[in-house]
Amino acid sequence: MFKGFWKSGDPFIWLTGGALAFSLIMILSLIAIVAMNALGFFWPREITLVRLHDGGEALGHVTAHEPIPTATGEDSLRYRTQFQVGNRDLYGADFRWIEDEKIAERSQPAEAIYFERWEWGPLFGSIKAIKDGETVIAEGFQAGWEKFRELHPQTQERLDRIADIEKKAIGAINAQIERLRLEMKGVARQSADSIQAAARTAELEKEVQTWQVQYEEKSKELQTLRQENNRYRIVVQAAGGREKDMPLAGIVRAFLPNQMHWGQRMALYLTRLWEFIWEDPRESNTEGGVFPAIFGTVMMVLIMSMIVVPFGVIAALYLREYAKQGPLVRAVRIAINNLAGVPSIVFGVFGLGFFVYLIGGNIDQMFYPEALPTPTYGTGGILWASLTLALLTVPVVIVATEESLSSIPREWREGSLALGATKWETIRKIVLPGALPGILTGAILSMARGAGEVAPLMITGVVKLAPTLPVDLHAPFFHLERKFMHLGFHIYDVGFQSPNVEAAKPMVFTTTLLLIFIIIALNLTAIAVRNRLRSRLRFGTF
Repeated sequence: MFKGFWKSGDPFIWLTGGALAFSLIMILSLIAIVAMNALGFFWPREITLVRLHDGGEALGHVTAHEPIPTATGEDSLRYRTQFQVGNRDLYGADFRWIEDEKIAERSQPAEAIYFERWEWGPLFGSIKAIKDGETVIAEGFQAGWEKFRELHPQTQERLDRIADIEKKAIGAINAQIERLRLEMKGVARQSADSIQAAARTAELEKEVQTWQVQYEEKSKELQTLRQENNRYRIVVQAAGGREKDMPLAGIVRAFLPNQMHWGQRMALYLTRLWEFIWEDPRESNTEGGVFPAIFGTVMMVLIMSMIVVPFGVIAALYLREYAKQGPLVRAVRIAINNLAGVPSIVFGVFGLGFFVYLIGGNIDQMFYPEALPTPTYGTGGILWASLTLALLTVPVVIVATEESLSSIPREWREGSLALGATKWETIRKIVLPGALPGILTGAILSMARGAGEVAPLMITGVVKLAPTLPVDLHAPFFHLERKFMHLGFHIYDVGFQSPNVEAAKPMVFTTTLLLIFIIIALNLTAIAVRNRLRSRLRFGTF
């Protein structure tokens, strides 16, 4: 009976089903852990004031509570609490551990304010005074809070105008000046007629002067806006008798977490979550948003997919449909399978040497000599990173496509040829439509792997902070030579290269969760397309 039970195959069905269930549980548990640590990051928590027996004070968020480690490694009966006290420029650290037995009193003062700053992280305290230059225009919490709410929106509007002028107006002027400068270098290098070269150079210099006048006008406007913004200053009373005097414009927002009801907390939570997705990073990438990294990740995956799918499909078609089967083709297939096991950093080194230095350097020599010695394509960029990842993932597409092509019944091919179709017509109208779901499966797998790779990107174009996106309103609009940000590298940079690792932990979890969602979204989109094609094939609508 026992022997028959094993022969029936039921134990192996249960074994495979259990393994699948265990894998799903591990994946869901991992996502749940990341989500729990990430989604609470933007929730406005209460601020606690702690008074110690020795007269000291601490003001901030409670972030952890644990037994105090002992020398033997066993848990003791004494506990300690970790507070995010912020005020890094005042205290030198964002977090502080305090033993519970040293705490005399805990309270949540209504006047405690959370100041979210453009630099130096959060600041906890209360308003002592608002100043216009050196003149105090509001003093104390109530008057200071009302004056802050009146003046702060004006400072943020001016900051928006400053950013708009810097990125759009001055950015466009600098682009035109750089274009004219390169044209002047080209005229000096190519023209053999010195009279014509001198005349053209004079015209270009006159045009540069015109743009320079506009640049000076915008610079004066920027200076005026900055001076107006720096007029107002705020004096914050922090815990322990410390004070912080800073420009009002240096504050992103301020709120009273101990006075907020649930609806206000939810509105602020959604606002901060939206800013995380759509704003630029700040404070060494530990605060602000990650939109440039989202844009760079998605754009790189799309470029990689547009490259790897056609080349992978063509290679698989040749190996399966055209190549004469023999030792050489078997050797090629073995090489492709081995290529899938090569460490990704090796592809990065190859991409740096072949794409960046060889191809990019030659492109600069032929098409951008005026810009040399500053490289245009002879340095890392999103194009070279995408090509490197395409090489990394092309074995996946080739293997998946070959398997899909081999699953097409031979009778389909023979029937098509018997009806007078050519080999290419048979492949185009019979074989490829039937194999399309499998081809898309390979594309999905390559997208999933490419989106999560980091090592090859570190030496082929990804950077900590990209000043501009690879797409803008300046011709040629798509700047594939530009460096870019990537969510995977962003996680590595914030988690392991940040000068303040403890404060950067929430950003690591939120960025990780966002990267998981983006990969899932890309895969679900490809799966939906594949299922649609599969249903059309089933009902004969090709």
